[in-house]
Amino acid sequence: MNRKEIIPVIMVTSLLIIYTVLISIESFLTLVNIIFIASPFLIVWMVYSVLHFGKYKGRELNENEEWGYADKEKSSIEII
Repeated sequence: MNRKEIIPVIMVTSLLIIYTVLISIESFLTLVNIIFIASPFLIVWMVYSVLHFGKYKGRELNENEEWGYADKEKSSIEII
């Protein structure tokens, strides 16, 4: 991850961990409510940053492939 996408991920993740801790100790309920109200916007910001600035480092699929698993051979994938 580059800097433009790792900052939102770290910030939102730590804020949601703080939120969980504050709920479990039942403290600072006003702050808990503020984080609860802001969390959908923060998650949208994080998802946008990852999708917009992220770079895909896996292999591209060939023209006749519908999906691919980089860690498995094509013959070992079971199709149901």
